[in-house]
Amino acid sequence: MRMNFLAHLHLASLANSSLLGNLLADFVRGNPDSLFSTEIVSGIRMHRRVDVMTDTLPEVKIARSYFRDDFRRVAPITLDMVWDHFLCRHWATLSPDIELEEFIEACRQEIEPQLDGMPERFINLNRYLWSDRWMQSYAALPNIGNALSNMAARRPKLSALAGSYHDLELNYDALEQLFWQFYPQMMLQARQQEI
Repeated sequence: MRMNFLAHLHLASLANSSLLGNLLADFVRGNPDSLFSTEIVSGIRMHRRVDVMTDTLPEVKIARSYFRDDFRRVAPITLDMVWDHFLCRHWATLSPDIELEEFIEACRQEIEPQLDGMPERFINLNRYLWSDRWMQSYAALPNIGNALSNMAARRPKLSALAGSYHDLELNYDALEQLFWQFYPQMMLQARQQEI
């Protein structure tokens, strides 16, 4: 499960893509064409392209190298969360036309009325994502640590997530520089419908 909800919603909004589809994508396996409307399918496909694009960026490959061997396998999850952290922290610079709270509430207002018939796990995510203010909470770095520890405790296969936070703290400034090297470019590509 990828965890960069805010970045996916932000890029989707810039591309005028389905917010629901972009948020839903991690809960859909295989070909979504027969399962959802064309608009939602387009959003799912955009989310998948963003994931592939991000995973192959040189800056993200460098970022993964900052994690010790014991934590490199789970580094993509940790990095997804830290990218959302930087997006939260720098929202006013990256998206000065709308406040973060207002953007998240607009996303909620668009997505929640469409939840009927969606996968149960996705509906469950939406029960907590908005009311517990997950995306806003990522602005505070200790909340990232808490979220990683909680995921590690719930899923034994991801137990290394708890330790990955230390590597994140040690390399925080370098990771922030990498974020600035790739995220504004992704924003531009989204605006130009190139993702």
